[in-house]
Amino acid sequence: MDHGFAFVFKVHMIYARQNLLFSSLCLFILLFRAAYSPPVGFNDPKSWAVDLVNPLIGNGGDSPNGSGGMVPSTAPPFAMTRWVAQTRENYVSVTPYNYTDTTIHGFQGTHQPAIWMGESGQVVVVPGAGTIQSLFKRRGMRFSHGEEVTTPSYYRVHLNAIEGGSILAEQSATSRVGYLRFTFSDTQTPYVFLEATRASVIGSSNPHNVTYPSGSIAIDPAACEISGGYFVARFDAPFVSFGTTRNGTVRAGERAARDHGDGEGLLGGYVIFRPETRTVNVRIGVSFISVEQARRNLDSEIPDGTRLEQTAKKTRTEWAEKLDRVRVDGGSQEQLETFYTAIFHTLQYPYEQDEDGLYFSGYDNKVHKGSSYTGYSVWDTFRAVWGWQIFFAPERIPAMVQSMLQDYKEGGWLPMWKNVVETNIMVGTHADSLIAEAALKGIVGFDVDLAYEAVLKDGTVPPANDNTTEYSDRQENVGYEVRADDDYAISVLAHLLGKIEDSDFFRNRSMHAHTALFNNATGFMEARNASGAWAGADHGWTEGDKWAYSFDVAHAIDELIALRGGKAKFVHSLDEHFNGGHNDHTNEPSHHIPYLYALAGAASRGQMHIREIAKMNYNNSVNGLSGNEDCGQMSAWYIYSALGFYPVNPVAGVYVPFFDRITINLPAANRPLHVIAPGANIKPYVKSMRIDGKEVYEPIIRHSQIFEMSETPQPWASSIIF
Repeated sequence: MDHGFAFVFKVHMIYARQNLLFSSLCLFILLFRAAYSPPVGFNDPKSWAVDLVNPLIGNGGDSPNGSGGMVPSTAPPFAMTRWVAQTRENYVSVTPYNYTDTTIHGFQGTHQPAIWMGESGQVVVVPGAGTIQSLFKRRGMRFSHGEEVTTPSYYRVHLNAIEGGSILAEQSATSRVGYLRFTFSDTQTPYVFLEATRASVIGSSNPHNVTYPSGSIAIDPAACEISGGYFVARFDAPFVSFGTTRNGTVRAGERAARDHGDGEGLLGGYVIFRPETRTVNVRIGVSFISVEQARRNLDSEIPDGTRLEQTAKKTRTEWAEKLDRVRVDGGSQEQLETFYTAIFHTLQYPYEQDEDGLYFSGYDNKVHKGSSYTGYSVWDTFRAVWGWQIFFAPERIPAMVQSMLQDYKEGGWLPMWKNVVETNIMVGTHADSLIAEAALKGIVGFDVDLAYEAVLKDGTVPPANDNTTEYSDRQENVGYEVRADDDYAISVLAHLLGKIEDSDFFRNRSMHAHTALFNNATGFMEARNASGAWAGADHGWTEGDKWAYSFDVAHAIDELIALRGGKAKFVHSLDEHFNGGHNDHTNEPSHHIPYLYALAGAASRGQMHIREIAKMNYNNSVNGLSGNEDCGQMSAWYIYSALGFYPVNPVAGVYVPFFDRITINLPAANRPLHVIAPGANIKPYVKSMRIDGKEVYEPIIRHSQIFEMSETPQPWASSIIF
């Protein structure tokens, strides 16, 4: 199967405006749309697709699980450091920016990959005027969303300076360097402060449970630089004076200071400019390796003499190169923004961690040669994001796989949830699935022998103290979801490599798990204790329940259908699942379930639920994502469903169209893929399907596809309900 894909979609969106928009809908949409329209000078190259991206989608709400947990940042695809206005001090369960806030406290280079992950190596740049304010709670400046512009490549906001006047802050970024421009109006004593260290919150239940990182700050007036661990900020205006801060205490004239991690010297540095200074440009190189590498990153990515407009153009060009591959005909403004922003979300993580061919490994605390990525939310992303990235960013996949293999070499295991280091969050070894899917779809450029060694260890060697260690986010001694999908993935990779005996072993083991955990007396899956006894209907599930996990046998749907009494009974159980309100789209274990209707002969019913889910869980407001984005998985479900297919099993495809016409240009193929579904905007049910002119009766498609649509439920792939 060809694995390099570029896309040009011609799409007609069909579903109605979402119910979650604010009551003052018309006025809100006008204001919200203005918030991400790039101004003149920052809209080059022209890109209809990039202009439709709304980075604020999924950033509202007053709870971590309320609206997506997205960071509306400025950076190119898969950037190492993402720059964002800071309205909060972020930690696990808190992002740096939240749309409900009214003050901005600086501009942060963040490495937080998801709301349920912590921060690492951040730096905050704070403009000000008058008295130096270094403490977060004292430096906030009021702003209005009506004076804010948020795009993937450029951000702008007007700030009310604390002692009078205003500051226009503008921001762009490359992967490892941020670029900020501050324009001071009617202010006194303009300055810029950099926060080098701060308290780090451990966990999320108690924000006072903190540790204090070590760090340093150094000011070089001759070079117009402030540096710390690990960043270098270079200014284009001379310093009149400067100093450091420790826990809010200003030390004027001090050039350098160090914090030993004892909480007594949380550090910052500031520089003051001439009173008549109107504009200050500052570029901030960031590194995981060293201050020297941060300086090299700065000189390489945004060298001296580069204007902010040039940096924004470079980053916008990178987004346009991807998003302009997708062309949509028809659809409302809301629907188009939701769709293109979903693509934007799926091209952020995992993010680059290498610098000039080197990377810091958190596993062995050493610097190595090679490419590296981090921010792997594998439990989430193996379901759909990874397959989408194989389609849409195939040039990234070899290095992403090799990065996981380097993690294996340096840390002993493939990553589960890598956030610079292994966090050991969630269950399973789904990196096995990522590697197997990549290999199956023809991805090359990684050490396949090392890959098999790594997945084989996952499948045969239990983690240390596995039978006695209990984690707060999962139940001990539960093997169902943990191994079945992954064993199947190992069997696929083994078969590709000609290891038939291993393939048969893991294939057979993958087919045993669901039968061992299906309780015939209740008709549901149920965990077992180590003794083999049933654990109880409510025990053993990770972010789900008996309803979701009783359908979680994605690699063996035919066997699951048979286990549950055949297609008619299986469809009845799906009806009970949806009609009883058990489908929870805010979490990933439910994402594939509506597609199971098609595999059980009731495709029309699944098509109805898929559109309902899209309508209820996605829109173009700040609350436009339910649950958490989880490094793009929520958006990947939407993209796949809108385009007409979803990887129920990552090595297969099930397809149901939303749109009239889609054209996908496949650069590694000898012809484009066309999806034609006339009338899909008013006809939600598939009546018939043809591939290359040949009638298809099963809802499994791998290449060109043509759907004939109908306004009423149809017998196509729905024999069990007709």
